[in-house]
Amino acid sequence: MYAIVDIAGKQFKVAKDQYIYAPKMEGEAGTAVRFDKVLLIDDGGQINIGAPTVNGATVSGKILEHVKGNKVIVFKKKRRKGYVVKNGHRQQYTKVQIESIG
Repeated sequence: MYAIVDIAGKQFKVAKDQYIYAPKMEGEAGTAVRFDKVLLIDDGGQINIGAPTVNGATVSGKILEHVKGNKVIVFKKKRRKGYVVKNGHRQQYTKVQIESIG
């Protein structure tokens, strides 16, 4: 059984007991979260597609921790002008464990 869920504008294919890294959300580690924007549910071959969401379907999970992604280097240069800028960025994510689909 799996579901496709919209979390903060991004779509994730989730299954029970799976870990996902969603964009950072409010809440402390250990708190429960519920996602109501379920776009599709597959229950053993029986597919239920929403228009745009499946009525009454929710996916619940638990926040495990807040983490940072890998560093992305942003390098800008204009040749022959002496202009060089180097910056780094680390995106913040929330690690969520999916507990149930229903």
